[in-house]
Amino acid sequence: MQRWILGARPRTLPAAIVPVAVGTAVAAGSGVIWWRALLALIVALALQVGTNYSNDLADGVRGTDGPDRTGPRRLVGSGMASPAEVRLAAGASFAVAAIAGLVLAVVVTPWLLLVGAASIAAGWLYTGGPRPYGYMGLGEAFVFVFFGLVATVGSAYVHAREITGLAVLAGSAVGLLACALLVVNNLRDIPTDRVAGKRTLAVRMGERPTRILYVVLVDAGLVLGSLCALQRPLSLLVMGGGLTAGPAIGSVLRGAAGKDLVPVLGRTAHTQVVAGALLTLGLAFPV
Repeated sequence: MQRWILGARPRTLPAAIVPVAVGTAVAAGSGVIWWRALLALIVALALQVGTNYSNDLADGVRGTDGPDRTGPRRLVGSGMASPAEVRLAAGASFAVAAIAGLVLAVVVTPWLLLVGAASIAAGWLYTGGPRPYGYMGLGEAFVFVFFGLVATVGSAYVHAREITGLAVLAGSAVGLLACALLVVNNLRDIPTDRVAGKRTLAVRMGERPTRILYVVLVDAGLVLGSLCALQRPLSLLVMGGGLTAGPAIGSVLRGAAGKDLVPVLGRTAHTQVVAGALLTLGLAFPV
């Protein structure tokens, strides 16, 4: 069980929890149906875990996650699990997301089936398939769209049954903070990804521009979240996330690399959680 928990990458799960919480808070003004919020959370978490397992599988088979990798061990790359086992785990995770999403589609709108299918396909093709877009520098676009806009707006939609500007703005803020987490992860992995032929955005841009991009994403995410105050004034609380972001930004700008970026990953995830919680609180209480 411990290896499967490791393979699920628990530190990445805030990227699934935060947009559901924020989207649900957006819908607070029109009424929240809690069992739908729970199903939306199950969908998001299962998609995140399924994507993590499929990423582990593809990178392990391609040799990207070799023994010299910096950071947590991967299931296939380290030999803790076979490709067949990880493929089954990824499929099971996506199946859970599909079942929970199907229930929401039945009670809300059939169009959610298309959104769910696109999300599963995007999770699998991130590093899987013949032309994985994660290897072409498009990973950040996937994270912004699916773990920012789609997850946040979708979580609001299952309650209010409408797409609002507030949901899109909040989803954009969430998406940028999620992208920051991926960017600093890819910054750490530039040396090994370059050797393995994994052309992430960080590899394509180079180290210095990637560091600047990280800072821009964190700051822009907090600023966009604060703009939600135009409709929900307490959303300004999200700026409190800057207190946790400061040390991470400082480390990145000072040139932290390799293992020194592992704590930065943790601080970035912490920032995502703190900012997400504060934005959720601010959105949930219209004044």
